[in-house]
Amino acid sequence: MIKITGTAGPILSVNAAIMARDVTKAFGQGETALKALDNVSCEIRTGEFFTLLGPSGCGKTTLLRLIAGFEMPTAGQILIDGQDVTGQPPNRRAVNTVFQSYALFPHLSVAENVGFGLKMQGRPRAEIAATVREMLALVKLEALAGRRTGQLSGGQQQRVALARALAPRPKVLLLDEPLSALDLKLRKEMQVELKRLQTETGITFVFVTHDQEEALTMSDRIAVMSAGKIQQIGVPREIYTAPVNRFVADFIGETNFIPATAVPGGAKLADGTVLPAEGEGSLLIIRPEQLRLLPAAADGALPATVESVVYFGTDTHVHLALEDGTKLTARVPSPADGHSGHAPGQRIGLGFAPGAARLIRE
Repeated sequence: MIKITGTAGPILSVNAAIMARDVTKAFGQGETALKALDNVSCEIRTGEFFTLLGPSGCGKTTLLRLIAGFEMPTAGQILIDGQDVTGQPPNRRAVNTVFQSYALFPHLSVAENVGFGLKMQGRPRAEIAATVREMLALVKLEALAGRRTGQLSGGQQQRVALARALAPRPKVLLLDEPLSALDLKLRKEMQVELKRLQTETGITFVFVTHDQEEALTMSDRIAVMSAGKIQQIGVPREIYTAPVNRFVADFIGETNFIPATAVPGGAKLADGTVLPAEGEGSLLIIRPEQLRLLPAAADGALPATVESVVYFGTDTHVHLALEDGTKLTARVPSPADGHSGHAPGQRIGLGFAPGAARLIRE
């Protein structure tokens, strides 16, 4: 058993497909050098759907390119299946990549695109034909095998790119924001399809995205990145319900932040009110869906004033202000008639379920 300590704490190598050890990537030299990655360590387990999540410029695509071999680290190591591949070119690594642009060959048919990599490897014709049939069945495009890729929709083109990348049966499939060019409805459909493909093939998927919903719905684990560092690694539920700092809490979903002081068993607000809370730090977080709107005189309720009410169809967002001016948002199910029963200026009380409030670091 190997232990690695990285920016997100100790990591145990249990059946690791990929390991990054103290990886730094700097562009430029000297004082003007830009650190895209700053001493990053992480482990990606065999057969999992692992997502690198963060805003533009956080280092997630750079880490993916280091794994693929398109970039070399300034310092540190990349291991695939326990083998140090840090200095190896892409064609000597057991990985394949699906890019945002798909990079399909317009003069080739769907089947020829899928089999292109196998042909370049010199595989026998019979093997190529059998693999192409298998891959097209996997992505449900058998009927379009003879069609040119320019005649396909965006979603179909993405499936061809996936089939082509899966055809050589790589140990790891790297996906660099492959859904970003699709419209919202198709993107949601392809989220389901990607997870299905990963489950059916058992291949390790490493997925790069800035979309928190994609990360939460598809991933076995998520690494949240910011400013070239990994802020937190965990399963989606852990990342959402127990963020380690303000950046993670703010980037993953909507969050209410209330300045507070940790006291035994809870959090003390500026007005002296003590609320039950877990964790430690100087910020109290409560997700909007965890807030309960109560009568102003309800026992133990936190006094607040309604500032605005915004209807979102299935949900209604009620924007509130505490007595010290702290702004909060509550998200409540919309009633059948679309009216929440709340209006600007109304005095109400706020409550929340046990375990909903958590103290975190700045």
